Amino acid sequence: MLGIGNLAKMVFGTPNDRKIKATRPLVARINALEAEFKALSDQGLIEKTREFRNRVAGGESLDDILPEAFANCREGARRALGLRAFDVQLMGGIFLHQGNIAEMKTGEGKTLVATFPAYLNALSGKGVHVVTVNDYLAKRDAEWMSKVYTQLGMTCGVVYPFQPEDEKRAAYACDVTYATNNELGFDYLRDNMKGSVAEMVQRGHNFAIVDEVDSILIDEARTPLIISGPSQDRSELYRVLDKYIPLLTDQHYKLDEKARNATFTEEGNEFLEQRLQADGVLPEGQTLYDPESTTIVHHANQALRAHKLFLKDQHYMVRNGEVMLIDEFTGRMMKGRRLSDGLHQAIEAKEGVDIQPENVTLASVTFQNYFRLYSKLAGMTGTAATEAEEFQEIYKLGVVEVPTNRGIARIDEHDRVYRTAKEKYAAVVEAIKEAHAKGQPILVGTTSIEKSEMLSGLLSREGIAHNVLNARQHEAEAQIVADAGKPGAVTIATNMAGRGTDIQLGGNVEMKVMEALRADPSADPDATRARIEAEHAADRQKVLESGGLFVLGTERHESRRIDNQLRGRSGRQGDPGRSLFFLSLEDDLMRIFGSDRLDKVLSTLGMKEGEAIVHPWVNKSLERAQAKVEGRNFDIRKQLLKFDDVMNDQRKAIFGQRREIMDSDEVGEITADMRHQVIDDLVEDFMPARTYADQWDTEGLKNAVREKLNMNLPIVEWAEEEGVDQEVMRERITEASDRYMAEKAAAFGPETMKTVEKQVLLQMIDQKWRDHLLTLEHLRSVVGFRGYAQRDPLSEYKTEAFQLFESLLDSLRFDVTQRLSQIRPLTDAEREEMLRQMAEQQRAAQDRLSQAHGADSQSASDARKPVPLIEGFDEADPATWGNPSRNEPCPCGSGKKFKHCHGAF
Repeated sequence: MLGIGNLAKMVFGTPNDRKIKATRPLVARINALEAEFKALSDQGLIEKTREFRNRVAGGESLDDILPEAFANCREGARRALGLRAFDVQLMGGIFLHQGNIAEMKTGEGKTLVATFPAYLNALSGKGVHVVTVNDYLAKRDAEWMSKVYTQLGMTCGVVYPFQPEDEKRAAYACDVTYATNNELGFDYLRDNMKGSVAEMVQRGHNFAIVDEVDSILIDEARTPLIISGPSQDRSELYRVLDKYIPLLTDQHYKLDEKARNATFTEEGNEFLEQRLQADGVLPEGQTLYDPESTTIVHHANQALRAHKLFLKDQHYMVRNGEVMLIDEFTGRMMKGRRLSDGLHQAIEAKEGVDIQPENVTLASVTFQNYFRLYSKLAGMTGTAATEAEEFQEIYKLGVVEVPTNRGIARIDEHDRVYRTAKEKYAAVVEAIKEAHAKGQPILVGTTSIEKSEMLSGLLSREGIAHNVLNARQHEAEAQIVADAGKPGAVTIATNMAGRGTDIQLGGNVEMKVMEALRADPSADPDATRARIEAEHAADRQKVLESGGLFVLGTERHESRRIDNQLRGRSGRQGDPGRSLFFLSLEDDLMRIFGSDRLDKVLSTLGMKEGEAIVHPWVNKSLERAQAKVEGRNFDIRKQLLKFDDVMNDQRKAIFGQRREIMDSDEVGEITADMRHQVIDDLVEDFMPARTYADQWDTEGLKNAVREKLNMNLPIVEWAEEEGVDQEVMRERITEASDRYMAEKAAAFGPETMKTVEKQVLLQMIDQKWRDHLLTLEHLRSVVGFRGYAQRDPLSEYKTEAFQLFESLLDSLRFDVTQRLSQIRPLTDAEREEMLRQMAEQQRAAQDRLSQAHGADSQSASDARKPVPLIEGFDEADPATWGNPSRNEPCPCGSGKKFKHCHGAF
């Protein structure tokens, strides 16, 4: 009997069906315009773009223009790339424009789909960002799709790491900008550390289309983006602690693989304490439970985690004496990414490589909070439905499953479960041999480098030729993927998420043509292409007859999405295909999430060695385990976000204040308000309201005014006058400070004073924010323990973080006021002395440079290091810079003019 829900679905369709149905009239209108836009000249397409821009500027909505804009874009893509978008691709584009996630299967042409909403939304003139998972895809997609935008009279740019600032600013100024999520986030942080609006590269956050949206907004959202600077060197402590870990026994620590956590037991703490005291690391009489031992305990815990939770060639690899993290979702090396809080250093000590100094956070943001800056957000991927709840709750993004252009012909078989890993791998090798013998291409999915190389060894022993794609072969990725669809090809890949390159049956024609022309540059390109296309057609036919691409999974991942991404590599655009997962009770997922019951069932059934259990119930039970893990990971991310939201409100306030200061020509009013507030606070502290004169601390107030305002005022004498109260004292100090600062401004000159005030304000804000971030990190690490006292850690964090932020603002007022009060112009004698010293320093630098000529590069580099031209010069303190004019040499000794060096900040 049908339930009410099922009956409703039969009559009205699912919510997804209704969304698809609602777009069909729009698609029909776009198709009806096709002939009209085909008749336009190339210039006519560009004229249409100009017309659309004017209509949007005149108040017409993007939704009104959508059918015409999509028709124009489709025609532009047909002329520029020879690709005519299918109706389902137009549907995907409509859903993206509406601010949804379009779930489109692999091979459905998502790269082209993004051009439609990007073109439409760029008509507003506010720019569109298309976000990809790696730099290769950003450059490839920008180069490929820029032909479409150029055909339509629009500009397209790409942003990548270590790009020159001017080039990056130009890329962001384009109508459509391709970039990775990391680079966008880092540029946002860097922009909010700049000294002027002209130096900033981003121009706002209008609309972003995120490719592989599940990878970026969910998988990578666990780790915040951090810009950091070096702190004190603790290399020796890491090495000392590292040598104790291999001596630990099972009684010394607890390992929780589900929660990915390792902690010392009481016995472990005692053992560690004895060792540390014997080696003199822990002073005599001090225990690990003393507050002074906090740093040692923290780094001992990180050393334990490095050894017990982080596995070489699975979580990281060592290359050229450097520990490189491996992205668990794509299997790629993450160059430049480091684990925080001393964990990366603990792994470096474990591997015996050079230990890089720890860093302190200068600025940070989570991907959740960065992408929520956009006025409108959209995304596309092959697998989003399993995480629809998280997308809706965190980003307010709906998920729409877009139908495929052709029906899916892939056969997804039930998993085969073996008792041991040895039996499983024996069966995997047999299945590969069988498919290989009939010329079927095989993609084998593994979960780590170690397992991919172990399987590679098994295939080599059987004499089966194959390619391995993991972090070690990162550079050859495109070539390996291009060859993966050839008849009989065997490709072992560590995670296939976000590869951005389809596996085409028979191989990739374009790659084959490029290869042939590289091998023989004198060959006729047209003849070469014709020959290769004929060969490809024959190879493709062979693969189709053998059953298409066979996807063979050697393990289930914690997330169903990753398994679905692997499966989705087969059966693109209606091609035949097959997918099958081989599992064992020794796999991580099965072992950690309850294989005991299954083991008992298999024993009861009396299974012989080499036999597998194959049943839909096993699949369902595994998917339930995966759903539990996904739910737990979602809860962790949600909790992290709640804590980061507290910091995010403060980050917006600080970044907003910085922006206001940079935009402003005159910040004298801000600094004057700060100074007046400081005077109010000082009078309130030393002459509290509703107190008698004999209770005032006028001597203390006099000293405080001398320290904070750099003025020696007769405060004690004033207080003894008849009728002087707190208000009169406040007015007199305020008038004196206003006069003092006005004299200072006149001595500096109005323009120089404006520059000095702006520099001091920005530098003090940055310094205070850095210190505040560190304090919040420490607060975040200890506030969890408040739960033991029946207090909500999040409420405690919110309350204390707010108090810390208030104290930041108070100390900012005091420090800015003190710094500005102490700055003074140089006298003529001091200026002459400074110029003389500068000339001497420059001559000495030239001499050293001449002597170093021909020596090793390090010596030459040292000789070129700037030598400050003023004794006591401190880069962070403008009060020590003297008062050089804009065109004088910078006192830092760089040799540049002041206005092009420290004066440009």
